Amino acid sequence: MSESNSVERVLTGKVVSNSRDKTIAVLIERRVRHPIYKKYIKQSTKVHAHDEKNECGLGDTVRVSESKPFSKTKSWALIEVIEKSVSID
Repeated sequence: MSESNSVERVLTGKVVSNSRDKTIAVLIERRVRHPIYKKYIKQSTKVHAHDEKNECGLGDTVRVSESKPFSKTKSWALIEVIEKSVSID
């Protein structure tokens, strides 16, 4: 089996935690349609991603991709910071 058949998943979300070293928690929200009521519902997933340079802050919009497991719960890696959040000090 060749590597060209594998599809790398890329998701966009907001950083909800950056308290651990080289790790961020990213909240990914998506809208799904209810099968019976036909109403759109927000569903969210929280993933842990590897941030090598500790460059992300709370509220940043980031793009993460699926990668090899870095630890028990961390199997995503930061690709880029799309938008930095405005922090009031």
